[in-house]
Amino acid sequence: MRHPILVSLCVAGTVFLSGCEQSKTEDVDRKFQGVNVVDESNLSEVMLTVSDANEAVAYFQRSVAEKPDRIDLQRGLAKSLVRASRGTEGVSAWKKVVDHKDATDEDRVDLADALIRNNEWDRAETVLNAVPPTYETFKRYRLEAMVADSNKDWKKADSFYETAVGLTTRPANVMNNWGYSKLSRGDYADAERLFSDAIRQDTSLFTAKNNLILARGAQGNYALPVMSTSQTERAQLLYTLGLSAIKQGDVETGKSLLRDAVETHPQHFEAAARSLSALEGNATN
Repeated sequence: MRHPILVSLCVAGTVFLSGCEQSKTEDVDRKFQGVNVVDESNLSEVMLTVSDANEAVAYFQRSVAEKPDRIDLQRGLAKSLVRASRGTEGVSAWKKVVDHKDATDEDRVDLADALIRNNEWDRAETVLNAVPPTYETFKRYRLEAMVADSNKDWKKADSFYETAVGLTTRPANVMNNWGYSKLSRGDYADAERLFSDAIRQDTSLFTAKNNLILARGAQGNYALPVMSTSQTERAQLLYTLGLSAIKQGDVETGKSLLRDAVETHPQHFEAAARSLSALEGNATN
């Protein structure tokens, strides 16, 4: 009489154990899925920052093909294309991101950035105009300043550059851009001040050093300012200053600066030597 009861208990126990086993398996699967998401996210970050840009493009293209609805993967593809200097593709990829239902104002600013890099200034301006004024970031104002520059709207450009500088702890590059804007307008004194500020913020920014020399040369000041430079950088700056002097009509000063550039450079400075030879040849003729 006990056998049916025993069999029933065994069956119930087996069912219970099977249920426990299935539950454990599902829990493990869920845990591994969570780990995979984290690993994938970390890999995406690595591909965006460390990997070769074209390798990153290939990775994100595969990922987007497998999971076309994932906006984070679409963003990764767009960023990688821009980083790989594939401008037209980058713009197209950012356009897809912006058209996604989960797109943000940051995505729209990144689209504008891609458009500017692709020399599509009018489209970039249209995209930025669609971003609410309440969205205030360094990148947004830096791009707004560049667009205003392209339109020669100097008042707006200055306002946007000033705002951008206040929104970052690393303003050297935007100061350099602002200085170049002033240089292009012929406002050499302000340009010199901004380039000097940029160099104080980042002593490795050679572009700002070279621009500073252009601003000083345009004012007839042919002395190198006191700043940290390597021997090669110093030679290149002397070369820039020499060309600037020649452009101003101070040919003898320019030739002297070119000689200094040739003598200062730790190797043979072909460009400076060629310019000097051409000038001395003309003088002989």
